[in-house]
Amino acid sequence: MAEQQQPERRDGDTRAELSGTAGHVVQARDVHGSVHFHAAPPGEPRPEGGPVPWQLPPVVSGFVNRAAERATLDRLLAEQPPGPRILVITGTAGVGKTSLALHWAHTARRHFPDGQLYANLHGHDPEAPATPAQVLHHFLRALDVPAAAIPADPEALAAAYRSLLAERRLLVVLDNAATAAQVRPLLPAAPGCLVVVTSRSRLPGLGVREGARHLTLDVFPEPEAVALLLAVMAEYRSGDDPAELAQLARLCARLPLALRIAAERAAGRPLMPLDDLIQDLRDESGLWDALSAADAEGAEESEAVRTVFAWSYRALPAEAARLFRLLGLHPSGEFSDLAAAALAGTALRPTRRLLDALVAAHLVEQTAADRYRFHDLLRAYAIDQARSCAEAPEENERALRRVLTWYLHAADALQAAVAPHEPRVALEPLEPGVEPPVFTGFATAMAWYRAEQDNLPAALHAADAAGADRIVWQLAVVLRAVYMTENPFAQWFATTRLALAAARRSGDRAAEAELLESLGMAHTQCHQPDAAAEQYRAALALRREVGDRLGEALTLNGIGLLELRRHRPQAAASAFEQGLALVRRLGDRHWEPRITVNLAQPQAELGRLAEAEAAIGHGLALFRADGAHRPAGNALHLLSIVQLAAGRPDEALQSAEAAVDLAVELGSASAEGYWLTQLGRVQLALGRPAEALAGLHRAAQLLRRVGNPSREATAWDETGLAYRVLGLDREAAEFHRRALAVHRELGDHWRCALALAHLTAVLAPEEANRCRAEALGLLAEFDDPAAVRLRAELGD
Repeated sequence: MAEQQQPERRDGDTRAELSGTAGHVVQARDVHGSVHFHAAPPGEPRPEGGPVPWQLPPVVSGFVNRAAERATLDRLLAEQPPGPRILVITGTAGVGKTSLALHWAHTARRHFPDGQLYANLHGHDPEAPATPAQVLHHFLRALDVPAAAIPADPEALAAAYRSLLAERRLLVVLDNAATAAQVRPLLPAAPGCLVVVTSRSRLPGLGVREGARHLTLDVFPEPEAVALLLAVMAEYRSGDDPAELAQLARLCARLPLALRIAAERAAGRPLMPLDDLIQDLRDESGLWDALSAADAEGAEESEAVRTVFAWSYRALPAEAARLFRLLGLHPSGEFSDLAAAALAGTALRPTRRLLDALVAAHLVEQTAADRYRFHDLLRAYAIDQARSCAEAPEENERALRRVLTWYLHAADALQAAVAPHEPRVALEPLEPGVEPPVFTGFATAMAWYRAEQDNLPAALHAADAAGADRIVWQLAVVLRAVYMTENPFAQWFATTRLALAAARRSGDRAAEAELLESLGMAHTQCHQPDAAAEQYRAALALRREVGDRLGEALTLNGIGLLELRRHRPQAAASAFEQGLALVRRLGDRHWEPRITVNLAQPQAELGRLAEAEAAIGHGLALFRADGAHRPAGNALHLLSIVQLAAGRPDEALQSAEAAVDLAVELGSASAEGYWLTQLGRVQLALGRPAEALAGLHRAAQLLRRVGNPSREATAWDETGLAYRVLGLDREAAEFHRRALAVHRELGDHWRCALALAHLTAVLAPEEANRCRAEALGLLAEFDDPAAVRLRAELGD
């Protein structure tokens, strides 16, 4: 999948950031688990479109023929049906379906100004097929949807995808599909879009329900098969007998994949008579079990493919043949040179030379300077050779362990770059000579993650299948730091639950606690607070059982942040106070000021303003001494809230402006948007509604860009207050209603009550009374000072 925007760096504080107000509780983190695509509020411009995705892989060189099939594809460009145009390219394995689709798609690029999306669905790979949810997550990221705005629910994913494509002209290539059900959620509804699907099956359901066209590829006619051989060999051989070329084409069953491999073999031996090469190919015998199960109609092609593979494989030098076999053990069909070196247990440089030999033989394809992939048939053949090799199973088991351990160390290096202050896991060492990746900073680490984001869960599943329980749970734990930023919720939940079972099998209670806490974080970010609380409670009990005091403090911190999100300041304060006592006893300089500042929020909400201000001042001094700019900005933001609540708006203005300045310096759209919202509140308190309105509009735009619907809705609600001060009640009501709709969607009762209370001031009496009654009903579950005051105001 194509790489997308990088998440903002958070100074390593993946679970320490808080924000909120006395009476206006907001998220404990910047990320959320649901997609909410809302129209821009009145008077606010829609955000500019993000980068255009161009995800197509490179095409193979020497593409020839298929003129009639390309003409069929061209005719689709002129059609204007009411829905999307869908074409299913079908044919036997190795017939060139993907080559045709990609070659044509590259030539048709100008017809799709909004971009091209591509996904390999792995429908017939040895690994599990890609799920629609996995593909939709990648597509939404490619369409510039922030990770924070991507939902976990598959139906919500599909709906968001269709919404984004509604007015776009875009090409979607879905390669190697297994079933219509795998494809259907990936189909846009827009008539400007064209979908090209490749599959070994005709997928008749797509024709019946979605009106898909079908294009069946047959093997090449003999003249075209010979033309492909000549195109590949042109620079290396000349003067070959046309009859012998035709004979070689027939031995390859005129299948493009087999033809290319045979042509590469012939090109690599320019002085060897073609007849000798043909005789070598004839000498190959036997059937390939993985292909011989095909129906009788494809039996000839299957045998020919197996024969060509064996012919080329046996001509490899011994070390290259060994690497080819071992690559079949990789958890997926796409891998880096470093992963290949880990499998082989060799240094990177000699591994690259062996990979070059495999690329030259057309047994693997190079997709980037350091990345490679298998055709699914070649991967199946490599697996077959690995299993039947004399060194199996001992060498296979050791090679698999090497690459899984390599992925674990790579993910640990990723965690160190993304969240350097997170507690680390003690890993089993790599074998001597195996090199983990080295990241020079956050950006290079995230680039590696995006290239490997499908391989990491595949590695975890492979470790689970191999019974490597320790690798399973450790990999899930170290991936948590990036999952908290990227929010691939389906992966996060699936891998963590698998790892939890592995930890329980191995009886590792400390690991179990880490994984329960990870589930608590995931549920929190998915707006599932009750499930999050259950996981946190279980994690806390285990932390205490095993005597992990720092882990206990961090779990208590997570519980405090969750309780803030649920607007339970007394419970939040209790959790923070317990966590703070633990980190102080441990002398932890990193977490002590962060939890101290976190504690200031519920203190302020409970009316303990002097305590809150003292806590913020303590934390702010330490943040400034350490150069921790993001926590310092967050402390200034909270200080402004406390100062405003204490009746010192001029001081609150200075603190809010300093926080916003820090956000701009950091280049953090999420911090700037959120802290601008507080600045707007202060400006309203100072009687400057026009200034507040401008800042609040910018805040909403920024928060929409980073995918934070709750904070965006909070900015809308404050915007409504600004319009009310300006005497524009109709506009005020519109913004309050928009905020209310989002908070209802998120199940946030406290913020719903706030928006309803604000509506009572700008609506006609009958509708205002309905809002008042609903707000009072929601407030019944809260007993903090802000709730008591609001109930009194609504009662009056």
